Order: sequence, then C-alpha cells, then structure tokens
Amino acid sequence: MSANEGTRAYDAVIVGAGHNGLVAAAYLARAGRSVLVLERLDHTGGAAVSTRPFAGVDARLSRYSYLVSLLPEKIVRDLGLDFRVRSRTISSYTPAERAGRPTGLLVGGGEQRTREAFARLTGGDREYEAWQRFYGMTGHVAQRVFPTLTEPLPTRDELRGRIDDEAAWRTLFEEPVGVAIERTFTDDLVRGVVLTDALIGTFADAHDPTLVQNRCFLYHVIGGGTGAWDVPVGGMGALTDALAAAARAAGARIATGHEAIRIDTDGKTAEVVYRTAAGEGTAAARHVLVNASPHELAVLTGDPAPEPVEGAQLKVNMLLTRLPRLRDPEADPREAFAGTFHIAEGYRQLATAHAQAAAGELPASPPSEIYCHSLTDPTILGADLAERGYQTLTLFGLHAPARLFDRDNDAVREELLTSTLAQLDAHLTEPLADCLATDADGRPCIEAKTPLDLERDLRLPGGNIFHRALSWPYAQEDSGRWGVETRHPNVLLCGAGAVRGGGVSGVPGHNAAMAVLERD
Repeated sequence: MSANEGTRAYDAVIVGAGHNGLVAAAYLARAGRSVLVLERLDHTGGAAVSTRPFAGVDARLSRYSYLVSLLPEKIVRDLGLDFRVRSRTISSYTPAERAGRPTGLLVGGGEQRTREAFARLTGGDREYEAWQRFYGMTGHVAQRVFPTLTEPLPTRDELRGRIDDEAAWRTLFEEPVGVAIERTFTDDLVRGVVLTDALIGTFADAHDPTLVQNRCFLYHVIGGGTGAWDVPVGGMGALTDALAAAARAAGARIATGHEAIRIDTDGKTAEVVYRTAAGEGTAAARHVLVNASPHELAVLTGDPAPEPVEGAQLKVNMLLTRLPRLRDPEADPREAFAGTFHIAEGYRQLATAHAQAAAGELPASPPSEIYCHSLTDPTILGADLAERGYQTLTLFGLHAPARLFDRDNDAVREELLTSTLAQLDAHLTEPLADCLATDADGRPCIEAKTPLDLERDLRLPGGNIFHRALSWPYAQEDSGRWGVETRHPNVLLCGAGAVRGGGVSGVPGHNAAMAVLERD
C-alpha cells in the first residue's frame, strides 16, 4: 500500500494490528466488509508476539504476553484458527522455609498430592479445605461470568443475578479481596499465593478501597469458565500469526509500517491519516476501530487524553542450559517450574513490597513469579537446543511501578533484576547465573523489560499492560452496549482499554466487530 495512491474508502479501518485488531479484522472481513488494518510497526501482533531475542540462538520466546486464559474458544472456532493451547498439570509451586528447613507448597498433580502438600506445609487439612471452598466459589463465578464477555454488556444487577451467590458477589465485587483472604486462610504463604492474582500488572494493596485489585483478581480467575492458564503452542506469536492469516484469507488488507496519526470524523464517515516512510496518506472509512490505548485514541481524535495509569511489572525472558536444582528436597524442578513458581510472595512480603514501592523505593525483597514454557511446549526451541535439555524461563515481577524507573531506567532495571534473581537464588542449590545459556556473542541469554521499556516499545501509556485500570465486566455510565463505544458514533475502541479488555482475550476485538455489524 503506497502513501501516494490517494484516498481509498473502506467499510472499516482498524488502527493497530495487535491481537484485538486482528480479531476485529477477521470477523468483519468474514462478514463481507472491506477492511484495512494500519500497523505502525513492521510486523503484526502487538504485545502478543514470538521473537528470537538472543543473537544466534534458535529459541522463539513470547516476548511480552505469555499465557492464555481469557481467549474464548468461541473466537478460535468462529475464525477457524489454527491455534492450540496445552494445559499445565502443575498450577504452582511456592518455596518456603519452615523450622529452619527448606520446603514448599506444590499445587497440582492431583487432589491427593495437593492435599498432602498443604498438610506438609501447614500441619493439617484446614488450609487445603479452605482453598477448595474458596476456589469452588471462584469457579462458580467463572462459569457464570465468562460467557458474558462476548455478549452485550449486562447491567450490574443482571450480572449479580446471573452469579446468584450473594457471598461470592460480596467477596469479589464489594469488599477488598484482602478481607476474604484473611477471613478464609490463616497461613501467610497460602494467603500470598491467593493474593498474587490480584496484583498482576496492578499496583495495589490487598485492601485498596478502589477495588482495582478485585478487578484484576476477577479477570485472573474467570478465564475459560475455569480460571486455568494455558500455554500457547508455538508461543504467543502463533496466535497472532493465525489471526493475521485468518484476516487476510477473508480479504482484509494489513499494512505494516503505516502509522495512524489522525482521525477526522463527523460521526457518519471518517478519514484516517497515516504516515509511512514514503510520506502521508489517507484512508476513508465508515467505521474506525482503534486497537490502541484510550490515551492514544484521544490523541488521534483530538479529544482530551486521560491520565495514564502506570504499569507495575518487570518482565524477564531467559534461556537456560538446564533447570536449576532446588533446596527443597521434595521438589522436582521439572514440576516446580512447570506451573507458576512464586518468589517472595508471602502475604506480608507483598504488603511490605507495596509499601516500599509506594514510598518510592525498590522493594527489598522483590516479589515475582516464574514459569517454564518449554516444559509444556518444547516446540519453541530449535531441535538442537531441545535435544541438549535447554529450557526457557519467564519471570514476571510485581510491585515495580513505572515511577521507580524515572530517574534512570537502565540502572534501576539492572538493580531490580539483580535483587529479584537473588530472591530466587535463595531457594536454589546453585546460582541461576550458572544455568544461563549464552548467545552467539557470549552474552548471557537474559533480557528484562520495565514499564518504561513497554511504553517506548509498544506505546503502552505508563507501561500499563492493560492500557488502563481494568473495568468491571458490566455496564457503567457511558460504557455503551458493547463496552467499546466512544463519544464519536463511528469510532470504536477495540483494544485492551475497552470495558472487559485486558489480557490476551480478543474480547474487545470481537465486541467491536459485533457493534459494527449490528449497526450496518
């Protein structure tokens, strides 16, 4: 597509070829609409991409987003995607020290093993039985709420009625999740493991009165109607490659290296001005769908931009020659790292880390969680690496708000990475550094991304992986019928900042496409 070919009219122009934009493009093109997707970068996928980040090393890692839970099977089925996920037999492992001895909590591998792990850590069955009751409650909510994500927005009362469990409604929607955690569990480590789902990319305390932590927790326990987090076969790029292929096969036109710089609209027709290496061009459209943040949408339309909500995470990708051995004699590294490996995530540790970060200091014991993609899906490794026993590790650090990196992003990134890995090393019999592979230039295969890096690379305001604070999955003032509407009738928000956005779900893309098709 040339910047000099003049203005061409489309039924829909989609700004951004991340996964949500591609979902919208595929649905609309399959419905017979003419579709143009404009992408600033030279590739599709946005934050859901697979790359080879280490020079000369054949390991294709999910560089940013890395697990799948919120993607409805309906979207995969509707679009005929060649995309699969694999479940993890281990949910989590959390190392600990009790009475001077290394131990840990393994969740998964069957009910009996999990019960025994709880008893070994806590000395009885109480915490396990509380765990079963608590996640039985969230499972009920997941079954009732998840199917609504691809329907028109329910009202608050409609969703409450659909859940039909007042205790669950109060626990998740009305009181800080910390209240329920403290009421339900007594062991500090167990409390921390539960709380972590409320803090992924969300800088909050367990008792934050805004309930932003509850919204984060809700989205982490409703995925697929079960709350299970699965591994994308081939990495996250396999999903967006399949989506791009489906959109193109249906007739959508995807133009990479085309940066949208302005949207002009009268509410009925619109023009999108874009920039390429060759100059500027214009595409006319009946509908414009913006797969970018609400902040970027406002910049494009000339509306007042909302204040960014800062991100709060450290993302680290690693390639190892072998998995490190653990101090816990009961723990097999191939099980411990197959699920979510919690580090420094006891309940009190999380509260302390939040307080320190809120005061402008790096947490003394940075909390984080790790998992090994290649244990579940070795296809991301070249045959030689797989044969030699290489493994990937993905680390996601909590309570690392963007403000901490303002003074010197590079220096603070290195400082936080060092202290984060030290927390892991405390539970290993050997330093993780001894297990790191090296690239073709002899450098360790490890890279870290701060919120400021994500803001620079992906244009996420404040480096927030959700584009803004997550929303409740029900209608609010001015949220519209589908949660994607804006004040411009023919401009829709189809990115993670839409109502019911956040995570790799495709839900905003689906819902924006449905809103267009309903109007036509």
